Amino acid sequence: MTGLVFCLINQKGGCGKSSTCFHLAGAFAGLGYSVLLIDADPQGSLSQGFLGSDTVENLPASETLAALFDESCFFLDRQRLIRATDFERISIVAANQHLGDFNAPRPEKSGMIQFALRDFLEEQNAFDIVLIDCPPNLYQCSWNAMIASNYVVIPVPPEDFGTQGLRAVHQAIDNARKLNPTLRRLGHLVSRYDRRLLVHRSYEERLRELYREMVLDTTVPEASAFKVALACRQPVEIYSAKSAAAKTMRDLVEELLARVAERTRKRTVA
Repeated sequence: MTGLVFCLINQKGGCGKSSTCFHLAGAFAGLGYSVLLIDADPQGSLSQGFLGSDTVENLPASETLAALFDESCFFLDRQRLIRATDFERISIVAANQHLGDFNAPRPEKSGMIQFALRDFLEEQNAFDIVLIDCPPNLYQCSWNAMIASNYVVIPVPPEDFGTQGLRAVHQAIDNARKLNPTLRRLGHLVSRYDRRLLVHRSYEERLRELYREMVLDTTVPEASAFKVALACRQPVEIYSAKSAAAKTMRDLVEELLARVAERTRKRTVA
């Protein structure tokens, strides 16, 4: 079994799941951790960030995450799904439009396919960290991610549409814990944050009032350095390690690992 598995979930698009996974991978790798990215979103944004749009869009289903759900790929060597990136210590299982055929609603009624990603990750032992980027819904791909993960991080932009639907996300996590009792919420991550905007500051304050310690201290700003680095297909830690954006990602890594350590300590004491 591989190391810590984090999935990033929210049923809203544009809340920063893919970009956070992209830049977090660079921050973890920069600290010496070996990272496996799982692109569980049929849009394939995370895959395109590392591999390029043309490459990703032309991948056959048998070379993407879809192979885990496709009975016709049962006898394939699943280790071949793991692709090296241009960056040391970062690998990825890519996704594209083929995954959409398997991202069905009501995944809890799908039998053993619910455990496809978990079973795949249990075969891995070469990675310290796994980051799973989920689609903007709570269908099969997100469900599989929760069944396979240790921890859930919920990116939340501080605005109306970003905070709507969080109750459904929490309910889905509670349901997934019936099959994966070790799954834990690690926290809400305030993303795409602009401190200059009163509405953003107000929503952050409200989110912290509602969820208290379940909101991460680190906030991810709407910084141009993230976008420029992504456009260059490089995590910001690699593109501009001295930038404030890169420091934010390192701070986030430290906070995530500190929270994991604290929860581990509490379970040990209990």
